[in-house]
Amino acid sequence: MKKVFSFFSLKSSSVSSTVLFMYSISIFPVMMYFLCSGKMFLLEWEILSVSGSFMSFPIILDPVGLSFSFVVCFISACVMLFSSSYMSGDPFLSRFIWLVMMFVFSMNMLIFIPSLISLLLGWDGLGIVSFALVIYYQNMKSMGAGMLTALANRVGDVMLLISIGLCVVQGHWNILFMWDTEFSPVISSCILVAGMTKSAQIPFSAWLPAAMAAPTPVSALVHSSTLVTAGVFLLIRFFPFLNSWDGFKPTLMFFAVTTLLMAGVGANYEHDLKKVIALSTLSQLGVMMLSLSLGMPYLALFHLYTHALFKAMLFLCAGGIIHNNSNMQDIRSLGNLWSQMPLTVSCLNVANLALCGAPFMSGFYSKDMILEYCLSGEYNFLMLLLIFLATGMTAAYSLRLSVYSLWGQSNHFLMHQNFDEDIKLTTPVILLSLTTIISGKYLQSFFLEFNESLILPMGHKLLTLSVIVLGFWVAHLIWANSFASSVKTGLIGNFMSSMWFLAPSSTQPIILFPLSVSLSIFKSIDQGWLEVFGGQGLFFILKKMFWSSQKIQSKMINSFVVMTFISLMVFIVMCLT
Repeated sequence: MKKVFSFFSLKSSSVSSTVLFMYSISIFPVMMYFLCSGKMFLLEWEILSVSGSFMSFPIILDPVGLSFSFVVCFISACVMLFSSSYMSGDPFLSRFIWLVMMFVFSMNMLIFIPSLISLLLGWDGLGIVSFALVIYYQNMKSMGAGMLTALANRVGDVMLLISIGLCVVQGHWNILFMWDTEFSPVISSCILVAGMTKSAQIPFSAWLPAAMAAPTPVSALVHSSTLVTAGVFLLIRFFPFLNSWDGFKPTLMFFAVTTLLMAGVGANYEHDLKKVIALSTLSQLGVMMLSLSLGMPYLALFHLYTHALFKAMLFLCAGGIIHNNSNMQDIRSLGNLWSQMPLTVSCLNVANLALCGAPFMSGFYSKDMILEYCLSGEYNFLMLLLIFLATGMTAAYSLRLSVYSLWGQSNHFLMHQNFDEDIKLTTPVILLSLTTIISGKYLQSFFLEFNESLILPMGHKLLTLSVIVLGFWVAHLIWANSFASSVKTGLIGNFMSSMWFLAPSSTQPIILFPLSVSLSIFKSIDQGWLEVFGGQGLFFILKKMFWSSQKIQSKMINSFVVMTFISLMVFIVMCLT
């Protein structure tokens, strides 16, 4: 009996992790077949046809969708296994698992549906489930972060709805068969804004660090590797159509470089461990958008995959550190973790090296090639300067994170215990670290076609590595021996740490005017004129009228009775006389 019921005694997170691992293993040979053959299957179910426009539910099986589904489900399986230990004491673990599985389902719908109108099922599903996951911890901070996340993403939803309405002139909504019309620039700009909102590009960047109020497994899955890359994936799907708009590439390059720079600067002033990693995610999203602006969608997809793998591992390592340090997230309160959690620290350093673009890590193959394409083209010198400045800042905040939390002096409480011997915590981290080390070379051969030769001078070739080394050196000079300097705050520090005042300006100024106007309307109309001319005022007036009428009527009756009695007495007296 014990053996029969042993399966039912498993946690829901372990069961879901097993299911996702099985799905990843089963889809892997199918993905390899499509990658090697280059085939694509399109299945379409026509739902409705009205006046030449038909609404259908298509499903596409192609190398891009299958590989992205494999990466999403593999990372989700690792996160579910990690959650088995990280959230073991949560009373609502089954609710959390259902939400995450709904998120994975919505993400797969977004991946496999190439129709703009049917794609809304997965797109809105991602928005709703991400809102529910951000407000999972029921407090005011999580509620504010969830509302900011939901409202920022609603802008993208509205843009998609506008593009759906304008696509009626084509008679269909299939991404694969769109052509140029008079509305093409407007449709392209709407789709571009939708992708920017979901991928948190400027000026929609404030919601991504705020969404770190969610549990750490959610941050590892939703806000580092899948949800935020949904906007990039949408632009990759639409790239042949978007590329026909002349303003697409320069517009996207401007916002991508600005986001890249802002995130790099902000991460060097941030002290929250999860927010530092969130800002690094924002920086890498800028790199992906930069690749799209260079006209390299498959290079952006390549960096999307490598980034998803090492960033999920980085978040899981951070979650293990937070879990073992009494939920402490301030990097200034950590330190000397390398001697206490050697496996976690080793994997975190691997992820940091991949993030910086260290040679032979997976991030090197994609990020280095994007930067080399920037050097090979005829682009603005200021843009190139900002791109490489942001690249150096990536190395700087990665080393700063390691100096404070891993190698620096211990700043823990007097009684603490750190360990990384839980197999449910270490297994997903080891799996992701192995894929981070070996995946770059193999993914490069599948997603990049080397029909062109990229020839650069030796100085340009070594520029990327030189910038990374320079970033490490400058960060070491600033942060290694000046712990107290990071505590000082001022106008510049607040400006940098608040993402160029983007975080406060995305909330208070936007809602201040509507709230003040609504308060004035409430006081002047609801509590003012409506009290006189509204229901209560009308009731008061009618009440006074009825009361006056009743008084008059009651007095008239008394007068009539008295006059009748007097008249009767006068008549009797006259008769008697």
